[in-house]
Amino acid sequence: MSGLPGILKGLVTTARTALRPTHTAEYPDVAPDLPPRSRGVIALLEENCTSCMLCARECPDWCIYIDSHKETIPATTEGGRERQRNVLDRFAIDFSLCMYCGICIEVCPFDALHWSPQFEYAEVDILDMLHEKDRLGGWMATVPPPPALDEKSAEPAEIAASNKPARGTGLVGAGGAATGGPGARMPRTVRPRPATARPQPESPEPEPPDAT
Repeated sequence: MSGLPGILKGLVTTARTALRPTHTAEYPDVAPDLPPRSRGVIALLEENCTSCMLCARECPDWCIYIDSHKETIPATTEGGRERQRNVLDRFAIDFSLCMYCGICIEVCPFDALHWSPQFEYAEVDILDMLHEKDRLGGWMATVPPPPALDEKSAEPAEIAASNKPARGTGLVGAGGAATGGPGARMPRTVRPRPATARPQPESPEPEPPDAT
């Protein structure tokens, strides 16, 4: 009979827990609610990739493979010069080697790589974890939009540079009058320096006459 109170306490705890709602995620029937910045898979925006190879060089696991070729663009104006651009042939990531450090996304200068919360890309064979650009590009549809900027934050450097007036506008004209318009600069005022008396050199004292 001494153990009866302990058994009753255990039954009360069991009954109290059984009446509580469960928080078990019914995966895969119910999709999990992932954080917006989850590192699921790396998606590729092929239009932004310039084949600069920065992501492949900075990858610590060397799991990014890029192939490209140069294409000549004819001149758009008469007498203009032809240009060359890199055309992306292959962009593949071996996710069996990737450690999801995000260095490739950080170093990309044209925002061609993005984090996607998609994580259902498991394969039976490890060799099938090498995903090409077609599948990487398909994951761009699952990339969440970037968060809105704070209203009190500073203006981005790109927008500030685009709103900056061009060089040479608003300078003082040849007649001395400043040209109007936004960003005009006033002529510089030169303050005269106070005149200081220069010390005069002392005249040599006359020598006494020779007493001879």
